[in-house]
Amino acid sequence: MNRLRAAFEMGGIITAGNASAVVDGAAAMVIGKESDVQKHGLKPLVRIVGMGVASCDSKIMGWGPVPATQKALEKAGITGDQIDLVELNEAFAPQALACMRDFEGMGIDPEKVNLSGGAIALGHPLGATGAILTLTCAYALRRTEKRFGLVTMCIGGGQGISLVLESMH
Repeated sequence: MNRLRAAFEMGGIITAGNASAVVDGAAAMVIGKESDVQKHGLKPLVRIVGMGVASCDSKIMGWGPVPATQKALEKAGITGDQIDLVELNEAFAPQALACMRDFEGMGIDPEKVNLSGGAIALGHPLGATGAILTLTCAYALRRTEKRFGLVTMCIGGGQGISLVLESMH
């Protein structure tokens, strides 16, 4: 790992060894109003109970999920210790660790993050990552019979987005 060339700047810490690979992927999901769900006889996996979009200094790109999560938790009316599962897009290992450190300060247990692996192991299909993380969290909530999940990812330029999901099982 020490011999790998820095990806973005001379002497930097991000390398091919600790960054997610940009891969192909696809995902689809249906998001709708409760009245439409009833009208069409659908059985939802989860409902979105909170959402946050935030930004931070672009020099710390990757940390945007932290303020976004604060907003999402507030809108959901819950605290971090109520989160049962977390799907955090790990664009880069140091970025994920920084977010997990600060999530822990909100009461979110780092042992609940990416239980099925993250983007460093599975890849990061840019256009599909949000749907993949959301579906992974939704199915994990159902499988484990847990209540609340957090889906979050960084966005280039210092932005972040987070969703709090509530299981409908």
